[in-house]
Amino acid sequence: MLVESIAFALVGLVTGGAALLALPAYFRAARALTLGTALAAALVGGVVAHFCLDGHYPAASVAASALASGVLTSLLARPDLAAGRAPAHRHHPHHAGTHRAPRRHRPA
Repeated sequence: MLVESIAFALVGLVTGGAALLALPAYFRAARALTLGTALAAALVGGVVAHFCLDGHYPAASVAASALASGVLTSLLARPDLAAGRAPAHRHHPHHAGTHRAPRRHRPA
């Protein structure tokens, strides 16, 4: 289990480092947060997979570790804040009073 834990940690660090090197503009959060998320996700995902598989398939545990690390690290990516990309607005701005029906007053 110790050797697998070291492999999980290495997978997490490689995943986080690759994300930061490949797409630095997408990860505006602190680099320590990205690396820490990748490392923690790899360790937790690998340990859960190890216990689910009773330790019989270490390669599958390492693969699950990589998958968990990649998925949770991708949640930190913010392509809308990347340099040179303007945020896309889905809704058009409303003019005052055009989005609802006029009020009708009842006589007293």
